[in-house]
Amino acid sequence: MIFFRRFIASILCMTVLNLSSPLVAQAGVIGTLQAVESQHRTADLATVNSALARDQVRAQLGAMGVDATQVDSRVAAMTDAELRSLAGEIENLPAGADALAVIGIVFLVLLILEAVGVLDIFKSFP
Repeated sequence: MIFFRRFIASILCMTVLNLSSPLVAQAGVIGTLQAVESQHRTADLATVNSALARDQVRAQLGAMGVDATQVDSRVAAMTDAELRSLAGEIENLPAGADALAVIGIVFLVLLILEAVGVLDIFKSFP
């Protein structure tokens, strides 16, 4: 019993000593380019999410068997270049949107989901 008490007391002493040690933090200078790119990413992400939040787009994706939560998570995981390209295409489309452009955007989203491994649409073709 004495050994157990000494063991517990030594563990408690070690944890108390470790709690008082300073934590190490690393910081770096953020360049202007990084700050501007993060603002562009936020704007591009908002543009793409607003386009994907439309009821017609959600219905079309649901008809193709794509889960809306997976689309949201995959869009959030896109690189800055992919996001900027997709947002640029969405912004350049006419207000009424032409059917070919909508098919292109849906194809692009499906292609990204296929590349990530979420869907297996294109593997059935030889």
